[in-house]
Amino acid sequence: MTIVKSNRFTKEFESLPQDIKQRARKQLALFFQNPKHPSLQAKKMKGHPNTWEGRVTKSYRFTFTIESDRIILRRIGTHDILKRP
Repeated sequence: MTIVKSNRFTKEFESLPQDIKQRARKQLALFFQNPKHPSLQAKKMKGHPNTWEGRVTKSYRFTFTIESDRIILRRIGTHDILKRP
């Protein structure tokens, strides 16, 4: 399976605080190895068809979609930011 980062994901990642970036890199490495890793607590988002979220920290999440043979990383940030369209 191929993993692709959206432009929005890349921009949002770059604007994260340094400590959150470090934690996000660790969680994304786990995600690349096993998208179902328990520490990611990946789950489908309510009200967003085919969109999932994974955990970076208690307050930060990343979202992704699965399209045939690829995973698209859509957004990364706090819960409040990710709930916006």
